[in-house]
Amino acid sequence: MINRGINKINDNDANPSSSHQALKGTARWAVSLENLLEDPEGVKRFREFLKKEFSEENVLFWLACEEFKKTQDKKQMQEKAKEIYMTFLSSKASSQVNVEGQSRLNETILETPHPLMFQKLQDQIFNLMKYDSYSRFLKSDIFLKQKSEEQDENSSEAQSAAKRASRIYNT
Repeated sequence: MINRGINKINDNDANPSSSHQALKGTARWAVSLENLLEDPEGVKRFREFLKKEFSEENVLFWLACEEFKKTQDKKQMQEKAKEIYMTFLSSKASSQVNVEGQSRLNETILETPHPLMFQKLQDQIFNLMKYDSYSRFLKSDIFLKQKSEEQDENSSEAQSAAKRASRIYNT
């Protein structure tokens, strides 16, 4: 099943620009959808949001395609391609995504899979998320609650550091 590895997906190969490396959590997620999708906690929160919007299949498809691109073994690639097709693209798919050109991708392409075979469809879903769901996510209770919790943690940490520093200097 695709869902097996979805929670573990994290693209550590991504190399964020130096100006954003210091940002963490929600501050980093707010910079771009790419940053959000690089962070396992960000993916978890975004999935939670999309589930409420009845469009979780979009991020699941995107993540499955990312995982698919890393597949080396041809037989495994063929199995994963069929799984992605049956789960997200087939007319009978359990979590069908809405992409243009979906009907042009038929089952015969599954016989000779290649790492980028879903790229065009994945890009469509990414853009749909980027220009639609992502902006709503940044205004959602899920995001704002997470941001507030991070700010509370940072405030507590700063107060603790200040207390430690004052003890050091007052002795």
